[in-house]
Amino acid sequence: MQNKGLVKLFAILFGLVSIYQLSFTFVTNKVEDEAKTYAESRITDDMPEAATMRSIEEAKYLDSIGNQEVYNIGIAKFTYNEAKKKELNKGLDLKGGINVILQVSVKDILKGLAEKSKDPTFNKALDDADQLQKDAQETYLESFFKAWDAIKGDAKLASPDIFANRTLSDQINFQMTDDEVRPIIEQKIDESIVSAFEVLRKRIDKFGVTQPNIQRLENSGRILVELPGAKDVERVKKLVSSTAQLEFWETYKSNELAGFMAQANQTLKDIIDPQPEQEDAEKDNATEDQTQEEATEDAQEESQDPSLEDLLEDVDKSTDSTAVAEAQVNPIFDLMTAPGFQGSPVIASFAIKDTATINGYLNRPEIRRLLPNELRYTKFLWSKADDNAETIDLYAIKANRTNTPQLSGDVITDAINTYDQYNKPAVSMQMNGRGAKIWEDMTEHAFNTQGNIAIVLDDVVYSAPGVSRGKISGGRSEISGEFTLTEAIDLANVLRAGKLPASADIIQSEVVGPTLGEEAINSGIMSFLIALSLVLIWMVFYYGKAGLFADVALVFNILLIFGVLSGLGAVLTLPGIAGIVLTIGMSVDANVLIFERIREELHKGKGLSQSVADGFSNALSSILDANITTGLTALILFLFGTGPIKGFATTLLIGIFTSLFTAIFITRLLVDWYVNKGGSLTFSTAVTKNLFRDMKIDFLGKRKVAYMISAVIVIGGLISLMTQGLNQGVDFVGGRSYVVRFDQSMNQTEVANALSGAFVSDEGTALPPEVKTFGDDNQLKITTKYKIDVEGTEIDNEIQNKLFTGLQSFLPSGTTYEQFVNDYEGKNVGVMSSIKVGPTIADDIKRDSFLAIFGSLIVVFLYILLRFRKWQFSLGAVAAVFHDVLIVLGIFSVAYKFMPFNMEIDQAFIAAILTVIGYSLNDTVVVFDRIREFMNDHPTWEFGKTVNVALNSTLSRTLNTSLTTLVVLLAIFIFGGESIRGFMFALIIGVIVGTYSSLFIATPVMFDTIKKISKTKK
Repeated sequence: MQNKGLVKLFAILFGLVSIYQLSFTFVTNKVEDEAKTYAESRITDDMPEAATMRSIEEAKYLDSIGNQEVYNIGIAKFTYNEAKKKELNKGLDLKGGINVILQVSVKDILKGLAEKSKDPTFNKALDDADQLQKDAQETYLESFFKAWDAIKGDAKLASPDIFANRTLSDQINFQMTDDEVRPIIEQKIDESIVSAFEVLRKRIDKFGVTQPNIQRLENSGRILVELPGAKDVERVKKLVSSTAQLEFWETYKSNELAGFMAQANQTLKDIIDPQPEQEDAEKDNATEDQTQEEATEDAQEESQDPSLEDLLEDVDKSTDSTAVAEAQVNPIFDLMTAPGFQGSPVIASFAIKDTATINGYLNRPEIRRLLPNELRYTKFLWSKADDNAETIDLYAIKANRTNTPQLSGDVITDAINTYDQYNKPAVSMQMNGRGAKIWEDMTEHAFNTQGNIAIVLDDVVYSAPGVSRGKISGGRSEISGEFTLTEAIDLANVLRAGKLPASADIIQSEVVGPTLGEEAINSGIMSFLIALSLVLIWMVFYYGKAGLFADVALVFNILLIFGVLSGLGAVLTLPGIAGIVLTIGMSVDANVLIFERIREELHKGKGLSQSVADGFSNALSSILDANITTGLTALILFLFGTGPIKGFATTLLIGIFTSLFTAIFITRLLVDWYVNKGGSLTFSTAVTKNLFRDMKIDFLGKRKVAYMISAVIVIGGLISLMTQGLNQGVDFVGGRSYVVRFDQSMNQTEVANALSGAFVSDEGTALPPEVKTFGDDNQLKITTKYKIDVEGTEIDNEIQNKLFTGLQSFLPSGTTYEQFVNDYEGKNVGVMSSIKVGPTIADDIKRDSFLAIFGSLIVVFLYILLRFRKWQFSLGAVAAVFHDVLIVLGIFSVAYKFMPFNMEIDQAFIAAILTVIGYSLNDTVVVFDRIREFMNDHPTWEFGKTVNVALNSTLSRTLNTSLTTLVVLLAIFIFGGESIRGFMFALIIGVIVGTYSSLFIATPVMFDTIKKISKTKK
């Protein structure tokens, strides 16, 4: 081998750099263990909010030493913050945490740009765009433009009622055409999404997790947020989806709305249960205008009553005095848990469960018409609900025609969490000059009128204080209420970061608890070590001393993979570990190809040195072709995959390059060194010396039998696919899935029955969730499609509440909802992980998956055509791949109902299919490469003889590589954890079928097509 010195130098430097990169991971882990120990010593378990306080204390400790030196290598020194940036990143499935994809509402942005236009054509186009988006693969803005063009008539986007308004007056004028307006709107939409991205980034930077990841996904208006190590699911969801629309409003007092509430109650009472006398009166008397006038007069008279308490007493007295046997029903008053007292901004209190009903009552047109003229813009809002409270307060806000507050959060320049006069958590805010002046005027007016100012965030009243000491100057204000410390911290954080320009819905989320993450690390490490040990032993057993050199190169290869991952800042996931373990098999394959070629050269009678040189040279073409085809499929997987699947593709790509380097150069260096110093190598042992030697199997003669066997299996699979289908996961169909752990063995049928009545559609149709055992028999995977078309954290909370209620009888006594839902260290009961995929993103995932599979087939077809110059080779390879994929799909269709592990079709399964494609091609290309070699070396042989001899000569390599890879995959399948068991099963089937197809499908199809064309030509 030429340039040995250069190769040695590069290998040494490459190894040292990898060790250097990995050393930061060990240093930061040591520091973080110290921080954890410190936090545990300061915060005991009996302290309130112990878990939260520990996290805060741990973060404070790490912040305090962030700029202190923690690592000194002599020539350089590193602080903790510097070391943290260089450590190996662990994904959610290994560390626990939360991953969400947010969809910024382009519809909201368009409404804002149009200043909430009432133009009917514009609003119709928005509604039509909503419908188009259900089946479209285009952006919302493109759907809007398409809908607008379909209905616009003579209307223009540059109308003063749409986009030619004050907001956009500098860029859009009345004379502009729609084509001129569109790029401006596209730019504004893009700017708004960038603004949303920056707001979210600022919030997340202050959240307190290490290595957060936030990125914009193409031009779709979607933003990916990954928070490894985050434990409080609800807190994160609020943080990322809250628009932080802060507003300051004056409020009405209870007695000002008392008359209206009484009128509303009576009117609803008549609507819900009309009395005969009232019906007759309605027929004989007033028109709608007279009713409105009388209602206004009554409301004005009754508004002078002290409070709702007197009205409620009157209702009780009239009910007691009536002679009617039936009890009267008061729709509003009966739901009221307490009236607002005299002079209070609280109109009344209601049970939290009744808020939707009250909203429905108060928003009815016939009820809104009862408001006196001076109150007609009243806006009803609810207070912030306390964690353990069952009731909530109703406020009436002095809104206006445009629903624009006197003061909003735009004026906030700073916000910090603090404590109020009662030593409770609060948020202190500082306003700019303009805001300070308006705040001074508002507080002066409130002081003079003895009024209240409601501080409203995202349409929730956090507090409504009065002003008792005169106007407040300087722009300083405070939000107080029943805050927890973390809520105060998060509120200050979002106020500092600013409001989102539009609502952001969570369309996909994945939550992995820290317990599952720790278990995944343990199972991943165990499967990795077992697989590595088996491979190292096998190589020595099969190739003797030469196997030891391959083992050294293999271990060095693993060091390089981890070093490159760390250096690139890539994220290591559980599928990523699987990719590394699969790389072990590929690395072994390269060494097997080389050693088998050396054995062939030795069998020809060549000397050891010459055999080594020729063996490495002859194997190079096969090694490159096999790895390039696998690399192409891995590259496509990287481009189309997301999350953990991209992690799998990343490690596979890195592994391909490092495997090539270590097999071709490192193994060669070690073998040459040993041979040159006089050592003897046979590249076999006593047991394997003549194994697979001089094989004369007539593969082509058995091809018709193989065709029949394959046809039966493929047709059986297709029948199952058409009748039984596949067990599609939430990735493809949308839905919510929860992994729930119990403290006892569970019967999935009993649990399914317990939950069957909990999920009912609005039409009354039962939507029973799917319940399956997931791993151990005390762990279940529960999947539901209930309200999957509805976005929002409220729906997520509703489903989790239904799940908790339905499962409560199976949980340990005393388990609270918070314990069931939230994550914490050492959690062994409750929701361990969850995933949510909206229907829109599920369609996108499905589309990308098909593109990835067919894209890889096309790319590989073209590569093989380029390398072998005959389309028959490409046809044979693609036929074998289709054969393998159909068999894997068929087996999954037949077996998913009775197999004891998860066999869902999800993104991981698509990754497995693409890996199967790569592996099948790897095998096929090695055989084709040998056929091409024999065609050149023996041009006088019949083509059938050439093919059979080539297949027999590669049989040792084919079976050796396949067995080694199967051993590796079986180790991961058995010890690697439940979450990737289905993924591994698909790979195991793929390796077995791929080995078979390279011998009995790919080569025979290629042979038959060439033979048929030859006959046609003759």
